[in-house]
Amino acid sequence: MVVHTRAMVVGTDELLDLAVIRIETNEEKVPVAPLGSSGELQVGDWVIALGNPVGLDNTVTLGIVSSLNRSSAEVGIPDKKINFIQTDAAINPGNSGGPLVNEFGEVVGISTAIRPNAEGIGFAIPIDTAKSVMQTLAKGEKVQHPFIGIQMVTLTPELAKQNNQDPNALTLIPEVSGVLVLKVLPKTPAAESGLRRFDVILSVNGNATANARDIQKFVDSSRVGQELKLRVLRGIDGKTLDIVVRTADMTQFRQEEEKKQIHEEGSESPPGMSPMPRHRRYSIP
Repeated sequence: MVVHTRAMVVGTDELLDLAVIRIETNEEKVPVAPLGSSGELQVGDWVIALGNPVGLDNTVTLGIVSSLNRSSAEVGIPDKKINFIQTDAAINPGNSGGPLVNEFGEVVGISTAIRPNAEGIGFAIPIDTAKSVMQTLAKGEKVQHPFIGIQMVTLTPELAKQNNQDPNALTLIPEVSGVLVLKVLPKTPAAESGLRRFDVILSVNGNATANARDIQKFVDSSRVGQELKLRVLRGIDGKTLDIVVRTADMTQFRQEEEKKQIHEEGSESPPGMSPMPRHRRYSIP
């Protein structure tokens, strides 16, 4: 029997670097890889990467889980919104989209990136991330990604003191634990709420925020349009404010900004030349 197979993309998510493909075939049985749980992975666990690196079909490489929850900003692709699995299993061009499996043959990740000019540093999308959105994408629907629009860093009293002792410091920072706002992006929920650069976020909805990852978790677990109450410390004098931020959808925001930019650049383009949208990158929650 001649096997006929056709594949069609039914849903994509740029921020998660994922797609759902519908396969139509006349085969009676299609092999399916069982899905495991990336949440059960621990650093040091064995993993195997499968793929077609540089055109070499059916290549298998072995390694371990080197780290978990590597943020997109750490990996160097801040335009994504993924907490990656890091592995030293060899990943090369052609592995992207291939499975990363555990020692039981269960898919725990999807190989997607490497660190340029380095060896043994590859990254995979956790399979739990894929499972959380695959039904939505399979329906052709869009996944919403709540965000508020800040760049931030974890603040400790030691870091603040070091900054305050620097004669070239841009500003004095309260010597407390919290999350320091490094930048507020224009036209975002954070900007509209009145949040400012160098504000220190102490809590979200009454829950203390010890590090930047706490803020990210609160934002990620919220619904688009939901209000988040931030307790903020502003200035070296310790003025405390309560600021309410209403989350928005990052994908929609980026699309609207790109449309505006195309329109602005298009009005300045020489005759016969079409502007290309500039790829914007946001390392923001």
